[in-house]
Amino acid sequence: MNTILTLHQESLPPATGAWREGDPPGRRQWYSHETPLPLEAGGELPGVRIAFETWGRLAPDASNAVLVLHALTGDSHVAGPAGPGHPTPGWWDGLVGPGRALDPERWFVVAPNVLGGCQGSTGPSSPGPGGRRWGGDFPFLTQRDQVAAEAGLADALGIERWALVIGGSMGGMRALEWAVSRPGRTGALLLLATAASASAEQIAWAGIQLHAIRSDRNWLGGHYHETGGGPHAGLGLARRIAHVTYRSEPELHVRFGREPQGAEDPWSGGRYQVESYLGHHAAKLVNRFDAGSYVVLSEAMNSHDIGRGRGGVRAALRRVTARTLVAGVGSDRLYPPAQQAELAAGISTADGLRLIDSPHGHDGFLIEVEQVAALVGELLPRTEAGPKRT
Repeated sequence: MNTILTLHQESLPPATGAWREGDPPGRRQWYSHETPLPLEAGGELPGVRIAFETWGRLAPDASNAVLVLHALTGDSHVAGPAGPGHPTPGWWDGLVGPGRALDPERWFVVAPNVLGGCQGSTGPSSPGPGGRRWGGDFPFLTQRDQVAAEAGLADALGIERWALVIGGSMGGMRALEWAVSRPGRTGALLLLATAASASAEQIAWAGIQLHAIRSDRNWLGGHYHETGGGPHAGLGLARRIAHVTYRSEPELHVRFGREPQGAEDPWSGGRYQVESYLGHHAAKLVNRFDAGSYVVLSEAMNSHDIGRGRGGVRAALRRVTARTLVAGVGSDRLYPPAQQAELAAGISTADGLRLIDSPHGHDGFLIEVEQVAALVGELLPRTEAGPKRT
């Protein structure tokens, strides 16, 4: 049963779920860098635009800025409700807001949509040279390219040094890159469910997802944006595969077991509950994301190696000077705690390895907001100065 088609019988999703010019801007702001951005793999990206959102006010001395970096299918909308311009509520809504760990009364919180993303930043769905959408011609990116673009945003905002850089999973890769490549600009660092380099297994899982997208007959080499029908089946399959790795086997067993979906009979072509669950998440992603961005960002994650060209991982981690907390999720099978233990052991300023207690697997860093907030509180004491509203 094609769940995506079943959920959208009246009208299929558009070719892409990317934000486009003319769509409601929501809370987005934009930073544009008109000069070419040199890329690590060679070549350059002519002109870069980064969508971002902010909460709070920057202190006169710019000492209260916090950089929040999202994971693969996240965006700049860290906090706030769904609405025009924002198809989903804030993905870390419990972390940013009055009385919360990142209180806008005290901290100036900045969340960019990653370079290569699809919610307002330059990516495959954006117009390229000549006005045609980049599509499959979008260049190969690495975390170093993405952080270089984010550093341009920081410069434009007048932020020389972040009080804290925080990220999980793909966001943690970029947070680590900030601390290694720009140690003087990273005051404190919180790394969640991430790694010093992508493992063979992580590359393998991502590679299967990329193959699913590229095997869709509507992929068209990445040039599907103007066709009216994108690679929905391929992107939906990629999301199903990914979501299994994001959760833990015990959680799936407890939540779904072998139960059928409603009155459906799996022996007669019906679905099990767990299949319906995966189909639901696939359909949601197809409606809000771009397959080209999924490919570009997954390839960037596969390229992640903080020690590349720096004498290896150990030498690179020794560059970190920020006060650091490293946390893993005990039930994470995609980014197991051993990877975070390597980070904690290699960063001299890290305060050991913390474990987030969660049955939810890799997604625990997004779900267990109270535990993440406690870690933020260790790095950003509530008594530390920040601007007060009058």
